[in-house]
Amino acid sequence: MNTIVRKQMSINTDVMDMLNNQIAMEMKASASYLAMASWCDQRELLNSKAFFYKQAEEEREHAMKIFTFINDNGGAAISPSVTNVNNDFESLRAIYETGLEQEIAVTESIFKIFKAARKADDFITEVFLQWFISEQSEEEDTFRSIIDVFDLMEGMPLKMIDERLPKE
Repeated sequence: MNTIVRKQMSINTDVMDMLNNQIAMEMKASASYLAMASWCDQRELLNSKAFFYKQAEEEREHAMKIFTFINDNGGAAISPSVTNVNNDFESLRAIYETGLEQEIAVTESIFKIFKAARKADDFITEVFLQWFISEQSEEEDTFRSIIDVFDLMEGMPLKMIDERLPKE
């Protein structure tokens, strides 16, 4: 990127690079949730299938939100390639636990970018990321609540557990 373009940017260049990495992380999460939805679909776990299709779309929306933010603020958003998506899972519970781990990693990444933006006096990005921080809190809570259902219904048939899980 030439220096004229960089001077027109409203966001810090190092923070922009971190945001581009976040786009890749969100798109990988989207692909991962698609794989989870497919696993559930193959086993007629309808609530979980719907839940993970919705999660996949949400993660894509998050990536797009960051993508347009970068470009709208004079930066250069980069379309990521997504590789190494796991399509094999041992159980429904393991899928939800993987989802929670994925959400925690996304939260930690958002916090890291937020701190970098604050340190760089990149107030535009700092304010932009506040929505993501609230969103991640909700996402983690949703997954923890679902995992609690598995604990409460231990020993019950998988289909019965799935029927008690949220579709959204």
